[in-house]
Amino acid sequence: MRISRDGLGRRIEYVSSRARNAGANLILHGNIFGEVARHPADFSNFVARQGGRQNSGFPDAWRIDPQIPFGAPARVGVVIHCFYPELLGELYDHLANIPVEFDVVVTNASGEAIPAPEGLANMKNFACFEVDNHGRDIFPLVQLVNAEVLNPYELILKVHTKRSAWREEHTDFNESGDAWKDQFLSDLLGTPERVADILDAFAADHALGLITATGNVVGKKYWGGDQRIVEQLMRRIEMAIEPDALRFAAGSMYWVRGFVLQGLRAFNLVADDFDEEAGQVDGTTAHAIERIIGIVAEEAGLVLAEAGELPAMRKRLGGEGGGQRFAMSAPRTERATIIPFYLPQFHPSEQNDQWWGTGFTEWSNVTGAVPAYRGHYQPKIPTELGFYDLRIDEVRQRQTDLAREHAIAGFMYYYYWFAGQRLLNLPIEKLHASDVDMPYCLMWANENWTRRWDGHEADILIGQDYDTVPAEDFIDDVMDFLADERYIRVDGKPLLAVYRPGQMDNFPEVVVTWRERARAAGVGEIMVLAVAVARDFDSIVGDAFELGLDGTLEFPPHNLPWVAGPASRVGMDHRWRGNFMSYQATAEASIQNARQLERGHYPGAMVAFDNTARRQWKPDVWYGSNPYTFHRWVKELVDAVSDRSQAERIVFINAWNEWAESAILEPTTRYGRSFLLAIRSVVMS
Repeated sequence: MRISRDGLGRRIEYVSSRARNAGANLILHGNIFGEVARHPADFSNFVARQGGRQNSGFPDAWRIDPQIPFGAPARVGVVIHCFYPELLGELYDHLANIPVEFDVVVTNASGEAIPAPEGLANMKNFACFEVDNHGRDIFPLVQLVNAEVLNPYELILKVHTKRSAWREEHTDFNESGDAWKDQFLSDLLGTPERVADILDAFAADHALGLITATGNVVGKKYWGGDQRIVEQLMRRIEMAIEPDALRFAAGSMYWVRGFVLQGLRAFNLVADDFDEEAGQVDGTTAHAIERIIGIVAEEAGLVLAEAGELPAMRKRLGGEGGGQRFAMSAPRTERATIIPFYLPQFHPSEQNDQWWGTGFTEWSNVTGAVPAYRGHYQPKIPTELGFYDLRIDEVRQRQTDLAREHAIAGFMYYYYWFAGQRLLNLPIEKLHASDVDMPYCLMWANENWTRRWDGHEADILIGQDYDTVPAEDFIDDVMDFLADERYIRVDGKPLLAVYRPGQMDNFPEVVVTWRERARAAGVGEIMVLAVAVARDFDSIVGDAFELGLDGTLEFPPHNLPWVAGPASRVGMDHRWRGNFMSYQATAEASIQNARQLERGHYPGAMVAFDNTARRQWKPDVWYGSNPYTFHRWVKELVDAVSDRSQAERIVFINAWNEWAESAILEPTTRYGRSFLLAIRSVVMS
């Protein structure tokens, strides 16, 4: 067989690439083959099973189980794992001390039939799931998380039929397993007054994440054989750990913010991740997850506490009776108005057919991405909403329902207007003409469209032209939207944002004209915000208020530091030529900025940023996005605007559906609803 010169060159490059990879593996891992799994939960095993149809992490039979979902779930959920059924009655008896409505979900590994508790006036719903004795009480809990059984709950009490006979063989512990169990029941459920104190504490302190029995928040002394497993598991959510900072709730019984457990969906845990049962007291995936729950709670900006701290908390916070806010009938007020950005490029258009090929939509980019480093989540795949088409009103209704369920006030649509020509206008026009109750507002995305998807001056497909049709006329084009009853208003003023105001030399005069025409059209006063972008993205120059604006809004990652991420540790593909940044560092910078923002300037967080789907080997990627860090970011921004009037407590999110940039609140195969649940947790806490 003859080999051409080009073919020989390709083979040489292939062999050279394998040799380089082998050398790097030898240096990093001590062998030429790369990471070798030493434990079922190792990251290499996780990476190996990516691609294709994924294991859901719970029994498929649960999908059609008539027990779930509950028709009217409570705000408080009780999760009980039963291995010793003879101890279940004692647990049930203590549940009578919960003073608000609650649901009970039992995972049963006992092999015996488990009855529902009787005589509990506040129990509203009950379900029992048969599970294997695998992963102790932790994998059954994870299965409930993966199946979204726990999604409705703001607070969760997690308990199990505990014996812990092994404690009697360890001199480090002063009490037997039975005494330990009794302490948990006493501290967490001992009396109605005790439970009321716990609920009051959660109601009064937005930062309280978990309460366990006195003496059971422990630290680095209790790593045991679990540190390496924890490190491997945390790589799944792109987080490193600080071993000396470990704090977690020993014993795995506690009251906890629902999101702390709901976010475990992001770990994509399955049965194969958990060790075979052999009586282990340490060094298993179950023990590692026990520690991870403490780590991620703190990463989410929440604190761990013990029951013994309740008197001091009551003295510091007050809030007696506040726990009644967890009753099903208690009225609620959102802590802030959350507005994500909304991309309308999920339908065919004449222009995209011409520029990119017939039938092109944003999904064409999204599905073509491939991973650029080990564990890289590409392509992004939707779950609940599917690969939708925004020509269909039903899609907008489902998006509206999903947003409302997670305390999102409405969407800020990107609006594309080029010298009098609308692009990607079909979704907003169909919304305007429909009865879908989706609150919305507009951002004039006045940037050039380019083949590089960067808004710059090269490879322009269609550009902004303020000479042919003046920017003043833009307001006439959107006036009908501003007058819509569903349009988002702040103190009665329709909210309108401009992405690149500096492109217009006379932008202050443009805004004056907009205001005059809005008043003349009967819309009244309008609220105009400039997006806080960098100077090379045509930001405003000078003080927003002096320029006649009502303020600015943040649009991360614009105007935030680009701090390098750990590119050398992620196994980057040799074709990579992009930028690799730290999500954690960007979040920290945004949080610091938000604490200094003056009124009229509105903070923003981003779910993620990774435009691999548009630029494959030359993307900008922020490594480290995960639901817990995102929760902390949003929480800090909400805290930063908490001293403003209710109407001005606005936080923007990048984004609802920027699928090709990975800024996605909509449910995905890897994260489920966990980013949405983070928002709900912050806003409704």
